Amino acid sequence: MLMTLYNNIFFLAISLKRIVGIFRDHPIISTVITTIFFITILLIGIVIFFENREPSKTAAWLLILILLPIVGFVFYIYFGQNFRKKRIFKKKDIIDEEELDRMIEVQFRKVQDSSFFDDHDISPLKKLISLLLKNSRSPFTINNRSKVLTNGKESFKEIFNAIHSAKDHIHIEYYIIKDDKVGNILRKLLILKARKGVKVRFIYDGLGSRKLSKKYLRSLGEAGVEYAPFLPVKIPLLNSKLNYRNHRKIVIVDGHTGFIGGLNVGDEYWVGSDKLGFWRDTHFKIQGEAVYILQYIFLMDWYYASGKKIGEYKNYFPDHKYYGEELIQIAASGPDHPWEGIQQAYFTSIATAQEKIYIESPYFIPDESLLMALKTSALSGVDVRLILPDKPDHKIVFWASRSYIGELLDAGVRVYLYNKGFLHAKILLVDGVVASVGTANMDIRSFRLNFEVNALVYNRETVARFEHDFFQDIEDSTEVILEEFIKRPLWEKIKESLTRLFSPIL
Repeated sequence: MLMTLYNNIFFLAISLKRIVGIFRDHPIISTVITTIFFITILLIGIVIFFENREPSKTAAWLLILILLPIVGFVFYIYFGQNFRKKRIFKKKDIIDEEELDRMIEVQFRKVQDSSFFDDHDISPLKKLISLLLKNSRSPFTINNRSKVLTNGKESFKEIFNAIHSAKDHIHIEYYIIKDDKVGNILRKLLILKARKGVKVRFIYDGLGSRKLSKKYLRSLGEAGVEYAPFLPVKIPLLNSKLNYRNHRKIVIVDGHTGFIGGLNVGDEYWVGSDKLGFWRDTHFKIQGEAVYILQYIFLMDWYYASGKKIGEYKNYFPDHKYYGEELIQIAASGPDHPWEGIQQAYFTSIATAQEKIYIESPYFIPDESLLMALKTSALSGVDVRLILPDKPDHKIVFWASRSYIGELLDAGVRVYLYNKGFLHAKILLVDGVVASVGTANMDIRSFRLNFEVNALVYNRETVARFEHDFFQDIEDSTEVILEEFIKRPLWEKIKESLTRLFSPIL
């Protein structure tokens, strides 16, 4: 996406120069064109000013528009527009179900009952559970069992096996699907199941999967697979929908088995990449009633992306056998939600932690509230540890993330740089009793612009499994020492400071 942005900035600059150059012998026309361009920038600045955003975000946009007018103009077209958000996602709101609202209200009242959740581990989490009931409309479910999947080979093996066993339907939703070895294993599996009469629906993000070939899609369609792009980008420049991406990764099989996590569909997730090497990621398999909520999220996205209603819902919400007693909430957030649900869940988890907070994120650009919560927890004696990649896949975000390390170290947060390959896992573990795993990075884009989905698991055994992987990742990382970090080269400090200016809008 950033490469596309750079290309368009260059294209716009060259185009403006050529347009002005064409009329260099006509100074009046040249002056009018230039004036119109800068009036447009001025008007955008006025709109930003009166949108009453956070002061830091307003200041960042105005600074970019003043110092770099052309760059700022293109950045705003790509990343800044939110005045059309409600209209864009209006159709998505109309399929929300009143029955879900009633369930949420009943569960909320139960959680407030002092006798509910007497379990020693769960009782302190009532605040978090109640928050997600309200801000994400996320009911809790108990009849579940789960499996932590470490890395691509284990994850794809489980996903492909589940798809192969499907009897009724397969629902798939990904940000990135590539036409490579792994992508074609998936394609052939879906074609096989569709030809056997299994109902297959397939959502891909219009930008993340923009390189997916027509041949790939045509072969799916010819086999009976239904597919739909989510917010396709037909005109890359001046497209208001470009800013809102579906970053979710969901697989649902027969309404009883679901997958969620950080892996997209591509060879790098299986065998690594030539540039970054080994690709470390985490996925999560769920069987049980929590899959109902994943199904609900998928069906809303399907209706929005395809415009097709699904008449009979019964087969998609089957009765479940007994799987276990693992308490799970599925939290969705995005520009169609009134609250930043996942961000608020992160903040509450961090701010109320008593013993330990462990975080892994490939892109770490917290807002002021999360940054303050992390520093305050560390200063109060909570063991706060953060693992970040040591190799960049997006340089602007990479250096912006580095700009936060110094103040975190100063507050007592222990920071590690993963150097075995590229770290893409998105994990939050708190006090050994709650784990969050899913698609949301700890950055402003995931919290406020992307469609994301996370599973919050309240179970000591499962959290212990996540912690095992976390400490293995620490073994494959180098700890950042404050005294050494202070001595880093001046050119690194300059890059950090410059990219930090963009952090409110990244």
